[in-house]
Amino acid sequence: MIVLFVLVSLMAASAAAMQSNNDAAIARGVRYLAVEVPKWKAEHPCYSCHNNGDATRALLVASAKGYDIGTALDDTLAFLKQPSRWNQTQAAEGFDDKQLARVQFASALAVAHGYGRAARRDLESAVRLLIADQQPDGSWTLDQSQSIASPATYGTLIATWSARATLMVSGLPATHPGIARADAWIRGVKPQNVIDCAATILALDRATDAAAEQLRNDCVILLGSGQSRDGGWGPYVTTAPQVFDTAMAVLALSTIDRGDVRTATQRGKAYLVGQQRPDGSWPETTRPADQESYAQRISTTGWALLALLR
Repeated sequence: MIVLFVLVSLMAASAAAMQSNNDAAIARGVRYLAVEVPKWKAEHPCYSCHNNGDATRALLVASAKGYDIGTALDDTLAFLKQPSRWNQTQAAEGFDDKQLARVQFASALAVAHGYGRAARRDLESAVRLLIADQQPDGSWTLDQSQSIASPATYGTLIATWSARATLMVSGLPATHPGIARADAWIRGVKPQNVIDCAATILALDRATDAAAEQLRNDCVILLGSGQSRDGGWGPYVTTAPQVFDTAMAVLALSTIDRGDVRTATQRGKAYLVGQQRPDGSWPETTRPADQESYAQRISTTGWALLALLR
């Protein structure tokens, strides 16, 4: 009985320490992004789909969970509420994929709407833009799509998950043609790598049909085989871990309530905490690895923060 008590106490202390580390990392990340999000527009004649898209989503979730972001999003939210202005902006660092920007801005606006910081009519305008961009097969294929997704270029699976989620948040029924086509396309994918498996799990949402259950299970198995000793994931099961791939895996596995999966998720979060830089950012995940990119750094930091906040 005494041994059991000691073990339970040690486990509780370990869990408390891990949560404390997570909270401290989140606070540092929030402080970093609260400065960087408004800085881009202040220094450039446009809005960035990374600062004002991915990073904005992270700050919105953090704010809803009680973290102080001050006025960091005031200007961004005013911009996001006017989808007619989105095509006038230019992506950072030479990326000029207007469709990618619409997916990212719409996703941020959907999160803002979910937390009562944007009206449904604003989101409805964004949804019309997304539906116009949808491919006949049900996917959202971007100009910057490539063989493996990155935090700043998304790729087809992440873009389709993101766009579908926005359509759902807008109040459209699951039977809406845009959502139904996306669902059919998702069930036809055959993910072969970590990042696609994570995006597939997220895109399947809470679906319980046989095809979704089988696809989700296959993806969980692949993710289980791809986790490194230090808790992170790379883009493939045999590659070294990176922040973005780990964040995506954590976000996906957080939707599954199973003991072994919860353990893997906590290990993934611990890896993310360990990778954070002193200034609160996370090192950018790039393809190929170890390149320097401000846009990728901002998006990577946003994704890491969202994973820790989940």
